[in-house]
Amino acid sequence: MKETRIGGFKLGTFEDGTEQFPGAVFEDQVVNLRSVLPGITRIGDLFADWDNNLDLIEFLDPAAAGARPLAGLGVLPPLQPVGTIIAAGANYREHVIQMSVAHKLGKEGADENQLAADAAAEIDERGRTGDPYVWTGIPSAVCGAYDDVQLPDVGGNVDWELELGVVIGRKAHRIAAAGAMDYVAGYTIVNDVTSRALVPRTDIAMMGTDWFRSKNQPTFFPTGPYVVPKRYVPDPAKLRIQLSLNGTLMQDALADDLLFDIPSLIAYASSVAVLQPGDVLITGSPAGNGSHWGRFLRDGDVMEAEITGLGAQRSTVRGPSGQLPPWYADRPIAVAAAGGAAS
Repeated sequence: MKETRIGGFKLGTFEDGTEQFPGAVFEDQVVNLRSVLPGITRIGDLFADWDNNLDLIEFLDPAAAGARPLAGLGVLPPLQPVGTIIAAGANYREHVIQMSVAHKLGKEGADENQLAADAAAEIDERGRTGDPYVWTGIPSAVCGAYDDVQLPDVGGNVDWELELGVVIGRKAHRIAAAGAMDYVAGYTIVNDVTSRALVPRTDIAMMGTDWFRSKNQPTFFPTGPYVVPKRYVPDPAKLRIQLSLNGTLMQDALADDLLFDIPSLIAYASSVAVLQPGDVLITGSPAGNGSHWGRFLRDGDVMEAEITGLGAQRSTVRGPSGQLPPWYADRPIAVAAAGGAAS
Protein backbone atom coordinates (compact mmCIF):
# COMPACT_ATOMS: atom_id res chain seq x y z
CA MET A 1 0.00 0.00 0.00
CA LYS A 2 1.75 3.14 -1.23
CA GLU A 3 0.54 6.41 0.20
CA THR A 4 1.38 9.98 -0.73
CA ARG A 5 3.30 12.51 1.38
CA ILE A 6 1.84 15.90 2.25
CA GLY A 7 3.77 19.13 2.80
CA GLY A 8 2.95 22.82 3.20
CA PHE A 9 0.71 24.39 5.83
CA LYS A 10 -2.76 23.56 7.10
CA LEU A 11 -5.73 25.81 7.81
CA GLY A 12 -8.09 25.67 10.75
CA THR A 13 -10.18 27.52 13.29
CA PHE A 14 -8.90 27.85 16.83
CA GLU A 15 -9.77 29.37 20.19
CA ASP A 16 -7.54 30.62 22.97
CA GLY A 17 -10.05 31.27 25.73
CA THR A 18 -10.81 34.82 24.63
CA GLU A 19 -11.55 34.55 20.91
CA GLN A 20 -12.00 32.23 17.95
CA PHE A 21 -9.76 32.90 14.97
CA PRO A 22 -8.70 31.46 11.61
CA GLY A 23 -5.18 30.11 11.67
CA ALA A 24 -2.44 28.69 9.47
CA VAL A 25 -0.57 25.75 11.01
CA PHE A 26 3.16 25.46 10.33
CA GLU A 27 4.24 22.20 11.98
CA ASP A 28 3.36 22.84 15.64
CA GLN A 29 2.90 26.63 15.41
CA VAL A 30 -0.25 28.59 14.52
CA VAL A 31 -0.40 32.04 12.92
CA ASN A 32 -3.55 34.07 13.54
CA LEU A 33 -4.55 35.06 10.01
CA ARG A 34 -6.48 38.09 11.24
CA SER A 35 -3.18 39.67 12.19
CA VAL A 36 -1.50 39.18 8.81
CA LEU A 37 -4.28 39.28 6.19
CA PRO A 38 -6.53 42.36 6.38
CA GLY A 39 -10.23 41.52 6.03
CA ILE A 40 -9.82 37.83 6.87
CA THR A 41 -11.99 37.01 9.90
CA ARG A 42 -12.67 33.32 9.16
CA ILE A 43 -11.32 30.60 6.88
CA GLY A 44 -14.22 31.11 4.47
CA ASP A 45 -13.03 34.64 3.71
CA LEU A 46 -9.98 33.16 2.00
CA PHE A 47 -12.11 31.66 -0.78
CA ALA A 48 -12.71 35.06 -2.43
CA ASP A 49 -9.05 35.14 -3.58
CA TRP A 50 -7.96 31.64 -2.66
CA ASP A 51 -4.75 31.17 -4.63
CA ASN A 52 -3.35 34.63 -3.90
CA ASN A 53 -4.19 34.28 -0.22
CA LEU A 54 -2.44 30.91 -0.10
CA ASP A 55 0.62 32.46 -1.73
CA LEU A 56 0.73 35.13 0.96
CA ILE A 57 0.39 32.57 3.74
CA GLU A 58 2.97 30.25 2.19
CA PHE A 59 5.72 32.84 2.45
CA LEU A 60 4.98 33.93 6.00
CA ASP A 61 7.70 33.72 8.61
CA PRO A 62 5.74 32.16 11.48
CA ALA A 63 7.98 33.67 14.17
CA ALA A 64 7.74 37.16 12.69
CA ALA A 65 3.96 36.72 12.29
CA GLY A 66 3.51 36.06 16.00
CA ALA A 67 2.89 32.33 15.82
CA ARG A 68 1.87 30.57 19.01
CA PRO A 69 2.08 26.88 19.99
CA LEU A 70 -0.70 24.69 18.65
CA ALA A 71 -0.67 22.70 21.89
CA GLY A 72 -2.14 25.59 23.86
CA LEU A 73 -5.16 26.17 21.61
CA GLY A 74 -8.62 24.70 21.31
CA VAL A 75 -9.34 23.20 17.88
CA LEU A 76 -12.77 23.79 16.30
CA PRO A 77 -14.20 22.44 13.04
CA PRO A 78 -11.98 24.14 10.46
CA LEU A 79 -14.76 25.93 8.60
CA GLN A 80 -16.85 28.35 10.66
CA PRO A 81 -19.64 28.33 9.73
CA VAL A 82 -19.63 24.95 8.06
CA GLY A 83 -21.41 24.71 4.73
CA THR A 84 -23.67 21.91 3.58
CA ILE A 85 -22.33 18.36 3.83
CA ILE A 86 -22.76 16.74 0.42
CA ALA A 87 -22.34 13.04 1.01
CA ALA A 88 -21.69 10.27 -1.47
CA GLY A 89 -23.13 6.95 -0.35
CA ALA A 90 -22.20 3.44 -1.48
CA ASN A 91 -19.10 4.78 -3.24
CA TYR A 92 -16.37 2.37 -2.12
CA ARG A 93 -16.66 -0.97 -3.86
CA GLU A 94 -15.40 -3.17 -1.02
CA HIS A 95 -17.47 -1.25 1.54
CA VAL A 96 -20.67 -1.89 -0.42
CA ILE A 97 -19.84 -5.58 -0.71
CA GLN A 98 -19.20 -5.83 3.04
CA MET A 99 -22.43 -4.00 3.90
CA SER A 100 -24.44 -6.18 1.51
CA VAL A 101 -23.15 -9.28 3.26
CA ALA A 102 -23.53 -7.84 6.79
CA HIS A 103 -27.15 -6.78 6.22
CA LYS A 104 -28.06 -9.64 3.83
CA LEU A 105 -29.00 -7.20 1.07
CA GLY A 106 -29.68 -9.57 -1.79
CA LYS A 107 -31.57 -12.66 -2.82
CA GLU A 108 -33.42 -14.38 -0.03
CA GLY A 109 -31.53 -17.45 1.11
CA ALA A 110 -28.27 -16.47 -0.61
CA ASP A 111 -25.10 -17.32 1.29
CA GLU A 112 -22.31 -14.83 1.97
CA ASN A 113 -20.37 -15.70 -1.18
CA GLN A 114 -23.43 -15.22 -3.36
CA LEU A 115 -24.37 -11.96 -1.64
CA ALA A 116 -20.83 -10.65 -2.21
CA ALA A 117 -20.76 -11.73 -5.86
CA ASP A 118 -24.16 -10.21 -6.59
CA ALA A 119 -23.21 -6.95 -4.85
CA ALA A 120 -19.96 -6.74 -6.84
CA ALA A 121 -21.79 -7.24 -10.13
CA GLU A 122 -24.41 -4.66 -9.21
CA ILE A 123 -21.95 -1.98 -8.16
CA ASP A 124 -19.80 -2.51 -11.25
CA GLU A 125 -22.84 -2.08 -13.47
CA ARG A 126 -23.83 1.07 -11.58
CA GLY A 127 -20.34 2.46 -12.12
CA ARG A 128 -20.69 1.92 -15.87
CA THR A 129 -24.24 3.13 -16.40
CA GLY A 130 -25.62 4.69 -13.20
CA ASP A 131 -25.35 7.86 -11.15
CA PRO A 132 -23.69 8.55 -7.80
CA TYR A 133 -25.92 8.25 -4.74
CA VAL A 134 -25.76 11.61 -2.97
CA TRP A 135 -27.58 12.98 0.08
CA THR A 136 -27.05 15.99 2.34
CA GLY A 137 -25.95 16.55 5.94
CA ILE A 138 -26.70 19.62 8.02
CA PRO A 139 -24.13 21.92 9.67
CA SER A 140 -25.57 21.51 13.18
CA ALA A 141 -24.47 17.85 13.17
CA VAL A 142 -20.80 18.86 12.77
CA CYS A 143 -18.42 18.77 15.72
CA GLY A 144 -14.67 19.16 16.14
CA ALA A 145 -11.99 16.56 15.61
CA TYR A 146 -11.45 16.12 19.36
CA ASP A 147 -15.02 16.52 20.56
CA ASP A 148 -17.09 13.74 22.12
CA VAL A 149 -19.56 11.82 19.97
CA GLN A 150 -22.95 11.60 21.67
CA LEU A 151 -25.00 8.44 21.18
CA PRO A 152 -28.67 9.22 20.54
CA ASP A 153 -31.54 8.40 22.89
CA VAL A 154 -33.49 6.98 19.96
CA GLY A 155 -31.66 4.79 17.48
CA GLY A 156 -28.93 2.25 18.16
CA ASN A 157 -26.27 0.36 16.22
CA VAL A 158 -24.23 3.54 15.82
CA ASP A 159 -21.43 3.02 13.31
CA TRP A 160 -18.31 4.84 12.15
CA GLU A 161 -17.46 5.77 8.55
CA LEU A 162 -14.21 7.64 8.08
CA GLU A 163 -14.20 9.63 4.84
CA LEU A 164 -12.10 12.02 2.78
CA GLY A 165 -13.77 15.43 2.73
CA VAL A 166 -13.40 17.70 -0.31
CA VAL A 167 -13.82 21.41 0.44
CA ILE A 168 -15.49 23.39 -2.34
CA GLY A 169 -13.78 26.75 -2.92
CA ARG A 170 -15.81 28.29 -5.74
CA LYS A 171 -19.50 28.48 -6.64
CA ALA A 172 -20.14 25.47 -8.88
CA HIS A 173 -23.19 24.72 -11.01
CA ARG A 174 -23.38 22.36 -13.97
CA ILE A 175 -19.65 21.73 -13.96
CA ALA A 176 -18.07 19.18 -16.29
CA ALA A 177 -15.94 16.50 -14.66
CA ALA A 178 -12.96 17.56 -16.79
CA GLY A 179 -12.75 20.92 -15.02
CA ALA A 180 -14.20 19.96 -11.64
CA MET A 181 -10.93 19.97 -9.69
CA ASP A 182 -10.62 23.71 -10.35
CA TYR A 183 -13.46 24.13 -7.85
CA VAL A 184 -11.70 22.24 -5.04
CA ALA A 185 -10.06 24.34 -2.33
CA GLY A 186 -8.65 21.54 -0.23
CA TYR A 187 -9.25 18.41 1.82
CA THR A 188 -10.30 17.52 5.34
CA ILE A 189 -11.30 14.51 7.46
CA VAL A 190 -14.94 13.67 8.20
CA ASN A 191 -16.28 10.75 10.23
CA ASP A 192 -19.79 10.11 8.92
CA VAL A 193 -21.32 8.58 12.08
CA THR A 194 -24.54 6.66 11.42
CA SER A 195 -27.29 5.05 13.47
CA ARG A 196 -27.93 1.91 11.44
CA ALA A 197 -31.14 1.27 13.37
CA LEU A 198 -32.57 4.55 12.08
CA VAL A 199 -31.78 3.95 8.40
CA PRO A 200 -34.77 1.77 7.45
CA ARG A 201 -38.29 3.20 7.42
CA THR A 202 -40.44 0.19 8.17
CA ASP A 203 -43.49 2.43 8.66
CA ILE A 204 -43.28 3.70 5.08
CA ALA A 205 -41.61 0.98 3.08
CA MET A 206 -41.98 2.78 -0.26
CA MET A 207 -39.51 5.42 0.97
CA GLY A 208 -36.94 2.82 1.97
CA THR A 209 -34.27 4.69 3.92
CA ASP A 210 -34.08 7.75 6.15
CA TRP A 211 -30.69 9.47 6.03
CA PHE A 212 -31.91 12.60 7.86
CA ARG A 213 -32.54 10.94 11.21
CA SER A 214 -29.78 8.34 10.94
CA LYS A 215 -26.92 10.73 10.11
CA ASN A 216 -27.80 14.27 11.22
CA GLN A 217 -27.84 13.95 15.00
CA PRO A 218 -25.61 16.34 17.00
CA THR A 219 -21.88 15.39 16.87
CA PHE A 220 -22.44 12.84 14.06
CA PHE A 221 -19.93 14.59 11.74
CA PRO A 222 -16.57 14.96 13.53
CA THR A 223 -14.71 17.21 11.06
CA GLY A 224 -11.13 18.39 10.75
CA PRO A 225 -8.93 19.25 12.48
CA TYR A 226 -7.69 21.08 9.40
CA VAL A 227 -8.24 21.93 5.76
CA VAL A 228 -5.15 21.13 3.70
CA PRO A 229 -5.02 23.18 0.48
CA LYS A 230 -5.31 21.19 -2.73
CA ARG A 231 -1.89 22.37 -3.91
CA TYR A 232 -0.28 20.20 -1.22
CA VAL A 233 -2.20 17.05 -2.15
CA PRO A 234 -0.98 16.00 -5.59
CA ASP A 235 -3.02 12.78 -5.71
CA PRO A 236 -5.91 12.38 -3.26
CA ALA A 237 -6.34 8.75 -4.37
CA LYS A 238 -3.03 8.00 -2.62
CA LEU A 239 -4.22 9.25 0.77
CA ARG A 240 -4.40 6.52 3.40
CA ILE A 241 -7.57 6.36 5.51
CA GLN A 242 -7.32 4.71 8.93
CA LEU A 243 -9.65 4.42 11.90
CA SER A 244 -8.99 2.54 15.15
CA LEU A 245 -11.48 1.67 17.87
CA ASN A 246 -9.95 1.38 21.34
CA GLY A 247 -6.56 0.81 19.72
CA THR A 248 -7.71 -1.85 17.24
CA LEU A 249 -7.41 -0.92 13.56
CA MET A 250 -10.82 -1.19 11.88
CA GLN A 251 -10.47 0.78 8.64
CA ASP A 252 -7.27 0.90 6.60
CA ALA A 253 -7.45 1.74 2.91
CA LEU A 254 -6.27 4.11 0.23
CA ALA A 255 -8.80 6.52 -1.23
CA ASP A 256 -8.54 4.76 -4.58
CA ASP A 257 -11.48 2.34 -4.45
CA LEU A 258 -14.05 4.97 -5.41
CA LEU A 259 -16.82 3.93 -7.74
CA PHE A 260 -17.20 7.58 -8.78
CA ASP A 261 -14.08 9.73 -8.38
CA ILE A 262 -13.97 13.27 -7.02
CA PRO A 263 -14.45 15.06 -10.39
CA SER A 264 -17.42 12.81 -11.19
CA LEU A 265 -19.01 13.48 -7.81
CA ILE A 266 -18.64 17.25 -8.24
CA ALA A 267 -20.01 17.09 -11.78
CA TYR A 268 -23.02 15.07 -10.66
CA ALA A 269 -23.79 17.08 -7.51
CA SER A 270 -23.44 20.36 -9.40
CA SER A 271 -25.80 19.09 -12.10
CA VAL A 272 -28.54 19.12 -9.45
CA ALA A 273 -27.60 21.85 -6.98
CA VAL A 274 -25.49 24.98 -6.74
CA LEU A 275 -22.42 24.15 -4.69
CA GLN A 276 -21.13 27.01 -2.57
CA PRO A 277 -17.67 27.84 -1.19
CA GLY A 278 -17.31 26.09 2.14
CA ASP A 279 -19.53 23.14 1.25
CA VAL A 280 -17.86 19.82 2.05
CA LEU A 281 -18.24 16.84 -0.26
CA ILE A 282 -17.58 13.59 1.59
CA THR A 283 -16.62 10.87 -0.82
CA GLY A 284 -17.80 7.66 0.85
CA SER A 285 -16.40 5.26 3.39
CA PRO A 286 -13.93 2.46 2.72
CA ALA A 287 -14.43 -1.03 4.10
CA GLY A 288 -14.17 -1.83 7.81
CA ASN A 289 -17.28 -0.36 9.40
CA GLY A 290 -18.91 -1.64 12.55
CA SER A 291 -21.59 -3.40 10.51
CA HIS A 292 -18.87 -5.56 8.98
CA TRP A 293 -17.21 -6.31 12.31
CA GLY A 294 -20.49 -6.85 14.15
CA ARG A 295 -19.44 -4.21 16.69
CA PHE A 296 -21.13 -0.84 17.14
CA LEU A 297 -20.19 2.17 19.25
CA ARG A 298 -20.63 2.06 23.03
CA ASP A 299 -20.26 4.51 25.90
CA GLY A 300 -16.56 5.04 26.61
CA ASP A 301 -15.26 3.89 23.23
CA VAL A 302 -12.45 5.95 21.71
CA MET A 303 -12.17 6.40 17.95
CA GLU A 304 -8.80 7.52 16.60
CA ALA A 305 -8.72 8.41 12.94
CA GLU A 306 -6.32 9.90 10.44
CA ILE A 307 -5.85 10.52 6.75
CA THR A 308 -2.34 11.02 5.40
CA GLY A 309 -1.15 14.56 6.04
CA LEU A 310 -4.60 15.90 6.95
CA GLY A 311 -4.21 15.50 10.71
CA ALA A 312 -5.87 13.15 13.15
CA GLN A 313 -9.09 12.89 15.13
CA ARG A 314 -9.73 11.48 18.59
CA SER A 315 -13.37 11.10 19.60
CA THR A 316 -14.64 9.68 22.88
CA VAL A 317 -18.11 8.16 22.68
CA ARG A 318 -20.68 9.18 25.30
CA GLY A 319 -23.76 7.12 26.08
CA PRO A 320 -27.36 8.27 25.58
CA SER A 321 -28.65 10.93 27.95
CA GLY A 322 -31.59 8.77 29.01
CA GLN A 323 -34.15 11.43 28.14
CA LEU A 324 -36.37 10.87 25.13
CA PRO A 325 -37.17 13.79 22.82
CA PRO A 326 -40.75 15.07 23.37
CA TRP A 327 -41.79 13.64 20.00
CA TYR A 328 -41.46 10.13 21.41
CA ALA A 329 -43.04 10.80 24.79
CA ASP A 330 -46.55 9.65 23.80
CA ARG A 331 -45.93 7.28 20.90
CA PRO A 332 -44.12 3.99 20.32
CA ILE A 333 -40.54 4.26 19.17
CA ALA A 334 -40.97 2.76 15.73
CA VAL A 335 -37.36 2.18 14.82
CA ALA A 336 -35.61 -1.01 13.81
CA ALA A 337 -33.60 -2.69 16.53
CA ALA A 338 -30.82 -3.45 14.07
CA GLY A 339 -29.90 -3.34 10.43
CA GLY A 340 -29.50 -0.57 7.91
CA ALA A 341 -28.27 -0.05 4.42
CA ALA A 342 -24.94 0.61 2.79
CA SER A 343 -23.84 4.23 2.83
